[in-house]
Parts: sequence; structure tokens; C-alpha cells
Amino acid sequence: MTYQQEFASWLSPSTIATAPSPSIGSTAPSTPKLPFPNSNDRPVLVTFLRHCGCPFAEKTFLHLRATADAHQNITFIAVSHSDHSSTNTWLEAVGGPGKVEVIINPDREIYAAWGLGISSFWHALNPGNLRSAYKLWKEEGIWNRPTESGSRWQTGGSFGVDAQGIVRWGQTAPGADWIPDFEDAVKVLEDKRHLG
Repeated sequence: MTYQQEFASWLSPSTIATAPSPSIGSTAPSTPKLPFPNSNDRPVLVTFLRHCGCPFAEKTFLHLRATADAHQNITFIAVSHSDHSSTNTWLEAVGGPGKVEVIINPDREIYAAWGLGISSFWHALNPGNLRSAYKLWKEEGIWNRPTESGSRWQTGGSFGVDAQGIVRWGQTAPGADWIPDFEDAVKVLEDKRHLG
């Protein structure tokens, strides 16, 4: 990691056309890298990471990986907009992907398809987020890691999609410090009404 890379993560990324975020009960956006319905006929829990190095992305990923270990009947996917090298370095630092499939999407077209654009200053750096970051470091030892690529302004989000490709759970992150409740998502996706 260089100071130039760290500085670049604070610059606003290029603007791309962003679709509306999918609502509960709508058809999941499908892209070549993340097609729906899923080809294995299982529900999917997908999380879009802010950037590799973000402590909230790390906490989210660790929670997703632990949930994936406990629920073999659901496909778990994390999408990263950091480049391949940076994502792989970060994954190694946090203990590997486990049973989570990681899609690397530096051009952010999957993010845009799911309504995840560039955040505001308040979304990323409000005092509540800074308190949450300090609490995460103090209580769990999770702190900022080097940011080799990606943008701190990219919005994250998490969604649960049933085997038919319908969004059953999730939302765009309301703030940078949002940690999704993946166990709640699993309950929704394991509801037999949503199983394939």
C-alpha cells in the first residue's frame, strides 16, 4: 500500500448510471457476473462491500462467512469493487473466503444494477459512524486496514434472493456503519414459501 493508493480511495470515483434499488418482492437485478435466478436452484444471500480495508466491510464479511458456515442450503456471495490483487490480499488478511463466493467488480456495474451508487459525506463520515468505528476497534479489534484500491464513497448493501430470483430481504446500507443481520435474512430465505 502506498500513500497515493490511500489518498486515491478518498477521491470520488467516476459516475455510473445507477438503477433504483430493488424492493422486497421485486425481481432481482441480473447481470452476467451475478445472474438470477441462481443456476444451482438455491436462495442467495449477497452482500456488496464498501471497500477492502473498511472496518465495517470486514465485520460484515466475517459475519457473512460465519453465517455461510452454518447454512449449507443457501449460496453466499460477497461483491468487492476493489481490484483483484487488493481483494485477494484483504481476503487473506481476514482469514480467507470460507464458503463465501467472492465476485470482484472494479467497474461497479453490479453495484449500479442493484442501486448502489456513491454515498454522501454524511453517509460515510457522520459522527455516529466514527463512534461505531472506534467501538468496533475497542470491542473486536477490527480497525481500518490499508486501502489499496476501491472508493470509500461506494455505498454497500445486502440482499436475500429466493431460488426463483425474487428479492425477499435486504436493503441499501443506510450508513457506512450498517452491519446486516444475516441470521434474519436466513430465516426469511429458509421460509419454505421461498425455497425452490
